[in-house]
Amino acid sequence: MTSRIGKPDTESDTILHERLAGDGIRHFVMVAGAGSGKTTSLVKALAQIERTQGLTLRRNAQQVACITYTEVAVEEIRGDVGNDELFHVSTIHSFLWTLIKPFQNNLREWVINRLREKIAEEQEKIDKPRTREATKVHAAELIERYGRQLTEIGPVKSFRYGTGSDYSNGVLGHSDILKIGPEFIAGHVLMQNVLARRFPVVFVDESQDTDPAFVDALRQVADAVPVDFCLGFFGDPVQKIYMQGAGPILAEEGWRTLEKPENFRCPQAVLRVINRIRAEDDGLQQTRGRQMVVDGEEVPVEGTARMLILPADDRRQARLEEACRWLADQDGDEGWMNAEDEEALRLLVLVHRMAAARLGFPNLYSALNDKSPEELGSGLVDGTAWVVRPFLSFILPLVLARREGRDFEMMRLLRKYCPRLRPDALATADTAGFLDSLKEHVEELVTLLEAGDGASIGDVMCFVRDSGLVALDERYIELINTYTETAEPIVDPATENATLRFMQCEAEELWGYRKYIEKMSPFATQQGIKGAEFNKVIVVVDDQEGRTNTFSYGKYFGVTELSDTDRANIEAGKDSTIDRTRRLFYVCCSRALTDLVVVVFAEDTNQMRDVLLQKAYFDPECIHVLD
Repeated sequence: MTSRIGKPDTESDTILHERLAGDGIRHFVMVAGAGSGKTTSLVKALAQIERTQGLTLRRNAQQVACITYTEVAVEEIRGDVGNDELFHVSTIHSFLWTLIKPFQNNLREWVINRLREKIAEEQEKIDKPRTREATKVHAAELIERYGRQLTEIGPVKSFRYGTGSDYSNGVLGHSDILKIGPEFIAGHVLMQNVLARRFPVVFVDESQDTDPAFVDALRQVADAVPVDFCLGFFGDPVQKIYMQGAGPILAEEGWRTLEKPENFRCPQAVLRVINRIRAEDDGLQQTRGRQMVVDGEEVPVEGTARMLILPADDRRQARLEEACRWLADQDGDEGWMNAEDEEALRLLVLVHRMAAARLGFPNLYSALNDKSPEELGSGLVDGTAWVVRPFLSFILPLVLARREGRDFEMMRLLRKYCPRLRPDALATADTAGFLDSLKEHVEELVTLLEAGDGASIGDVMCFVRDSGLVALDERYIELINTYTETAEPIVDPATENATLRFMQCEAEELWGYRKYIEKMSPFATQQGIKGAEFNKVIVVVDDQEGRTNTFSYGKYFGVTELSDTDRANIEAGKDSTIDRTRRLFYVCCSRALTDLVVVVFAEDTNQMRDVLLQKAYFDPECIHVLD
């Protein structure tokens, strides 16, 4: 265990440790606000389990499951617990695959039923009298494909977990695992018993963003095995910024809800702001704030929190730079102008067309953002969109490894993603010729992605498909076929055109996009920085850059009229645009270690100032109009 263990216990930590060491029902929900040290509480809880039950668990060959949202979070927690085999730390997908992998017959049955469902869905489209002829033709092609896959399932010896589904070759994708796992757990008592026996303690990190079906499945296990099984959720409903998350975890009878109000990150000025924001949500008031040692004593850091209102005209980038200059002059601190140090200064934006232009991927951004499906728009922000995943996980890292002469990393990537290096493929290959061919194909891929080569993203994907460098799921195969059949450039943004427009972008734009996603610039999206912290934070509020009704600062602040849907959601108590934007605003403002600035672009700066003075998130003297 790392130094987190040595940190003092908060009151909620102490209560939780007593509960974990006690008898009877031990299930709990910990609500931990931004900067509270949620991960510290989680790691300390793992240490408590090791102290009180570790010997018994090891003797019974059992483990403590710690399930979190991203691979980054997995590595962070693993860094704390070390290589102790007592702890099984993984993402949701990996955890579910660990459970369902042995049940190969059930997996085969699920795949067969899934293909039959797809056939029925496409047949329903054909049977509808108003369906367009082109849609019917496409549906018939899909029915033929799914039918062919049904006949190809028989020879598949076993199924494995991959990035995208390829049923004919026994590959289950991310979305498959997230459907199968909760379904198996909820529908089979045997699976519930297997889970509880193998993992008698399950902690779920970032519970507010966890898939609701998975949360419900775990609840069923907790109900079925109330005493010998311990289920714990760590999260913060006010930091739920993804549409698909479970949100608040309601405690069952006998469960314990623990609130962790401490904030160890934010200075006092910022703490006052985020408490005013949070007061409109669950009302949890965070305490303490960031402190520093002066003359041997801890004293609060005051920091700064300001709001700048700028005209929403065609000079946005210039005005933002002028605002940074104003801040530097006001504070006598050139750090506001240090746009190259991403650790010192972060600009957080709702959707960053400005960053896309500056970093060299404006067309890629437009393709996946403008009038595109919600899953592509949100996936563009965090790099999870299915069309960009092969590039971020394999293609671009492979090209970089080859360019930089990192042969070991290149082979690691190929072994992980290239179907040509699977044991069954290698068994029948001419080794010398095979390796030469593979090397030549990697070199061609490097050339295709050179700046100025002129290749499109579609050209790259055609080459990847034909060379067999990576396994592609059926969606990508279909997209590549559509790309090769489309001669004319697609200019108009439309939902059905998004992926094709992406394929027609120049491949070199992928490098700027990678820099953006890998946070190698001072720009970051507001949805992509949860858990991070920076000395100086500038939150850029500009609804004109928004792409859907998911977020609207205008509606949240009260200067944009609500839609009928907004009013209906609010009246029904459903999650609304205002709720989502409030949570996003809280996440953004709570990133600052010393200084926070919210820059608002407004059509009417005086109206915006009056509204924000009334909202009172920031002290009146800290709100400035810069015309």
